[in-house]
Amino acid sequence: MHITLYGIPNCDTVKKARVWLAERHPETVFHDFKKHGLNAETVATWLQQLPRDVLINKKGLTWRNLSEQRKAAIVDDASAIALMLEQPSVIKRPVLDKDGQISVGYSADQYQQIFSA
Repeated sequence: MHITLYGIPNCDTVKKARVWLAERHPETVFHDFKKHGLNAETVATWLQQLPRDVLINKKGLTWRNLSEQRKAAIVDDASAIALMLEQPSVIKRPVLDKDGQISVGYSADQYQQIFSA
């Protein structure tokens, strides 16, 4: 099993997911996308499984601080990828990649279901 958790270490939801995974799947790789960056290929892979409206956190401060013009310019996957690469904090966290299956967010019930499948 290959597990990668994408996020930023100071995010409370990411912290909870990391604790849950460390207790059950210590082999999990953590990818800090502010420190290690992201590439367009990775984000495009996520968008094959999840709509951009799920990946972009429109409730977060990063989104709210964007100009109305910038928000309106997110009209397709290419523009969404450009935004997520430019401002990774706009991505809803954490992003979990378990053997190529992508999910976003964290709850203990959600992860229990993912890992029991």
